Amino acid sequence: MKQSASNRILIKGGKVVNDDYSQLADVYIEDGVIQQVGPSLSVPGGARIVDATDKLVIPGGIDTHTHMQLPFMGQVAIDDFYTGTRAAVAGGTTMIIDFVIPQKGESLLQAYEKWRGWADPKVCIDYSFHVAVTWWSEGVKEDMEALVRDKGINSFKMFMAYKDVFQLNDTHMIEVFKTCRDIGALAMVHAENGDMVAELQKQMKSLGITGPEGHAYSRPEEVETEAVNRAITLSGLQNCPLYVVHVMSKTAADTIVYHRQRGQVVFGEPIAASLGSDGTNYFNKCWRHAAGHVLSPPLRPDPSTPKYLMQLLASGGLSCVGTDNCTFSSEQKAMGKDDFTKIPNGVNGVEDRMSVVWTRGVVEGVMDENKFVAVTSSNAARIFNCYPKKGRIAVGSDADIVVWDPSVKRTISKDTHHQAVDFNIFEGQKVFGAPSFVFSQGVAVLDDGQLRVTAGSGKFVPCKPNCAHVFQLCRHREKTQVPEKIEREPYTGSVASSSASAATPAKSSSPRYSDEPPTSARKALPAGQHDLHASSFKLTGEQEDDKAPQRPSSRVLRAPGGGSSFAFG
Repeated sequence: MKQSASNRILIKGGKVVNDDYSQLADVYIEDGVIQQVGPSLSVPGGARIVDATDKLVIPGGIDTHTHMQLPFMGQVAIDDFYTGTRAAVAGGTTMIIDFVIPQKGESLLQAYEKWRGWADPKVCIDYSFHVAVTWWSEGVKEDMEALVRDKGINSFKMFMAYKDVFQLNDTHMIEVFKTCRDIGALAMVHAENGDMVAELQKQMKSLGITGPEGHAYSRPEEVETEAVNRAITLSGLQNCPLYVVHVMSKTAADTIVYHRQRGQVVFGEPIAASLGSDGTNYFNKCWRHAAGHVLSPPLRPDPSTPKYLMQLLASGGLSCVGTDNCTFSSEQKAMGKDDFTKIPNGVNGVEDRMSVVWTRGVVEGVMDENKFVAVTSSNAARIFNCYPKKGRIAVGSDADIVVWDPSVKRTISKDTHHQAVDFNIFEGQKVFGAPSFVFSQGVAVLDDGQLRVTAGSGKFVPCKPNCAHVFQLCRHREKTQVPEKIEREPYTGSVASSSASAATPAKSSSPRYSDEPPTSARKALPAGQHDLHASSFKLTGEQEDDKAPQRPSSRVLRAPGGGSSFAFG
C-alpha cells in the first residue's frame, strides 16, 4: 500500500552526517521535506519515531550512472526501471541518473520522450537523465538546446568508442563541446579510442582468441588513457567543463588529476565495479564467470587498481561513485559464447555500491564518513545542480534520507540480492554497512529492513543548466582570458603571387601511389642501352650478346682489398 508523503516522522538519536560535518541530532520530516534538524527535538503530535541510536543519518545515495532496461547489442538489460530502482533502495540509494541513448539518426527529443515513457510508470525513487549525443547535425544541436530549455536536462554524453554504432569523431565532439559550453550543460565522455579497440579486436580474433579474455586484451589501459587525455584537451580548448564516466584505470585517473591540478574543470567517476573488483576475472576458467564481468572499459588486471582509485576519491582527485549498472542474464551474455565482441557489455552495482564504498573506503581507513557522503551523494548533487534539494540533511532539503547501520556485516550473493540479474560481480565478498531505513520523499521505502516500494512513485527531477559548481570558473575565464588582437602598422612590402604548381600537388610517378591501373608497357630506351628489367633468356639457349665482338681477357693481378687474382672475359 502506498504511503502518504504527508506522514510526520522524527528520526531520533542518530548521528547526522553531511559531507562537511557530523553531529548528534534528530531530524524531523513532514510533507516530504526536512523541517527541523537539531538535538533533542520535541515530538510533534502524531509523528512516528524512528530510533537511530548508534546509527548514521545520511543523505540518500545518488547513483550518477545507470542503464535500466537499455536496448544494447541485440538485447535489453534485464533490470528495468522497477527492479533496478527497487534494488537501489535496498542498498541505500534514493536517486539515479540514467541515460537516454538515441540511435544514429534518431531525434534526441523523441528518444527522451521514449525513455520517460519507460521510466515514469516503474521508478520507485526519484530520477533524472543524461542524454547521449550519438550523431551530429544542426538538428541535434537544436534538440540539445530544447532539452536544456524545456526538459530539465543539463548533461550530454559522447561515446569515443563503439565504432560505427555510437562513436563520434573529434570534429563532432568539438561541436558538442561548443554547444554544451554555450547552453550551460555538462559534457560527458565514455573515453576509449574506438578505432584502436576495433583494430585490436581483429588482432585477437586472428590469434584465435574468442573468450572474455579477448575483451581485456583488446581494450587495454592505454586506449582509455589516450581518450581521456584527448577529451580533456579538446574540451579545455573550448572552455567546456567535462565529466569522465566510469574511470577504470590508474593512468586514466592520473590523467584526470594531472589536468585538474592545472586548472581544468574536469570530474572523474569511478564505479562500484572498478572499486570492488578487478580484471583478473576475465581469465577465470569458467566462461560465465568471466563473461559476467565484461563491461567497457573493462576492469583492469592490476589488483591494486581498486584501492588506488579509492584513494583518489578520498583525496578529491576523483569526484563521484556511479555504477554503470547495466545487467544481462546468463542467456543474454551467451550471445557471445564464440565471439567476445558479441558479449553484451554490462555489470550490476546499483544495490551494492554504498556497501562496497563503505567497506573499501571507510572500514579500510581510506576515507572518513563525511567523504563517504560526499562521493556517494553530495558531490553528485552539486555537479548535476540538484543540491541542496538532494545530497544534504538540512532544513528545506528533500527527505531522501538513509539510516545507515555501520555494524551490519553481510555476504553479497546473487541468491539474496534484489536485482533481476542472475549474477553478481561481488559474489562472496563480505561487506560492512547497510541501510535499516530508507526514506524517499519522506516515505519509508525501506522500513526496518523491509522493502515497501511502489512502482511509479518516483519523480523526474529536472536539473537546471549553468551550475555554478561546474561553470563558475569557465564563465570567469570567458571574461578574463579573451585573446587580444595586436594592432600593428599595415604591411606594405611585396606579396608573392600564388602559382599553380604550389597550389596543386604534383602527382607521384611511382605506380605505388598512382590511382591509375598498372601497365606492362615500358618506354623505349635510346639505342645502345639495355632494359635491365627485361629478360634476355631465350628457349634456343641463344644469348643476346652472342654476335657482339669478343674482347681479350684481362687479368687483375692485385684486386682491391686482397691478393687474389682472377680473370674475366
